[in-house]
Amino acid sequence: MTAVDGPPRSSLEVAIAERNAVALGVPLARLMDNAGRAVADELRSRFPDPSARLVVLAGEGNNGGDGSSAVHHLLAANRAAELWVVPGRTAVRTGIARRALAQVEAAHAVRDGVPPASVLAGAAVVVDAMLGTGQTGELRGPYREAVEQVRLAKVPVLSVDLPTGFGGRQALVPTWTLTLSSPKIGLNESNGGTVMVRSIGIPEGAFDRTGPGEYLAYPAPTPRGRHVRVAIVGGGPFSGAPALAALAALRGGAERATVYAPEPAASAVRALSSNLVVVPAGDGRIRPADVAAMLEGLRSSRIGAVIVGMGLGHHPETHEAAQTLLRELAGTVPLVVDADALDALPSGRTPNPSAPIVVTPNEGEFARVFRGEAWTGPESRLAAARAVAASHGVTVVLKGGEDAIAGPDRTASSGPHPTSMNVGGSGDVLAGVIGRLIADGIDPVLSSRLAAQWLGDAGTRVAGRLGDGLLATDLIGELPYALQAGLRVARTH
Repeated sequence: MTAVDGPPRSSLEVAIAERNAVALGVPLARLMDNAGRAVADELRSRFPDPSARLVVLAGEGNNGGDGSSAVHHLLAANRAAELWVVPGRTAVRTGIARRALAQVEAAHAVRDGVPPASVLAGAAVVVDAMLGTGQTGELRGPYREAVEQVRLAKVPVLSVDLPTGFGGRQALVPTWTLTLSSPKIGLNESNGGTVMVRSIGIPEGAFDRTGPGEYLAYPAPTPRGRHVRVAIVGGGPFSGAPALAALAALRGGAERATVYAPEPAASAVRALSSNLVVVPAGDGRIRPADVAAMLEGLRSSRIGAVIVGMGLGHHPETHEAAQTLLRELAGTVPLVVDADALDALPSGRTPNPSAPIVVTPNEGEFARVFRGEAWTGPESRLAAARAVAASHGVTVVLKGGEDAIAGPDRTASSGPHPTSMNVGGSGDVLAGVIGRLIADGIDPVLSSRLAAQWLGDAGTRVAGRLGDGLLATDLIGELPYALQAGLRVARTH
């Protein structure tokens, strides 16, 4: 089974699925070949005259590789096709795109540079395979020039996957767009002409189960380095849980993790690690009178996300304080709501994409807080999680041997975690990692998918050494190593 329908997906989601497809036994080179074949078939159907001149403009990335593959299939069908590599062949940067280009070079049908409008004007169609899902920013250099020449030529245009410059002021608006694997977010008739979706053989499991591609969602380094700040509100009867979440956020790449906890839990957290900033909030437990000072501190500290709940306890005063805190923060800053704060989740909320809420219940908490019915397998767990996501406007991570992840319109399951990860504190680590990711502006579903895969990979690595002796702190220590290994695999073309 392959996926071609479903909700519109972002370019990043499709790139993740492509890498996951490799783990499921479908090589990237096969996906590119299938993409080229789909484009060639579309052109042959629309332009059946064998003498019709078909011109393909290719870029240096995998979108250009799709264009090269299309020309290869057209030539094999004895069609008059030619390929122009807009930035020049030496710029082609990925191995599979270079291999696709080599197939066409053997037929002596490749030219370098930007063809002038006078050359393009004689074509039946120009295929735009310059910049696809990987494009960012405004057009520049040869791509900007190529779009200008295409406009001057006044010929029909078929874009592959996404029009070049998509989302920018200088974007090419084609006659048709043949988008691959899935509908794309924001692509419509006004910016893509007639939009068609074609499968290229990505298995359904590549979209709805986490895999090595999830690491593509990890944010790229910035010139200023680590900059994300996360706050954790927790502790009271228990002191270890908020410390675990904070340390996980730091090991996940946060610059600073600040724990707001009542005494004596605050002192215990401070003694556990000098890497944490600890702000005492109350005595014995957090009370409604302590909320105003916490809000003032959170709002003045450039906090990117707040994680609330672990170790708070269930005292009525603490419950009231958590309700007030979440009500004030909801819609203003990304939130992760876990453990003892789940009962305080605000209802009737209008989702704010820039300040999402992720809830991370285990199965007992989910059944208690959301009145979930009993489930018998992964599909029913996903359905229950999705129902809660839709009704509350949140992203749900229902923890278990396989985590069920759901947004209002998207669901996924994680791969099975090692049974030795079933240890106290592992859920706190997961919440800390999710908080670090949503603080960086990453989509909450993608953040949750990456966190689940990342933690599972760390657990697998540690379990190989420690078995059932694994501790939550071992998972935290392994996070940087699992991340580096995951990035190497995900970025390999």
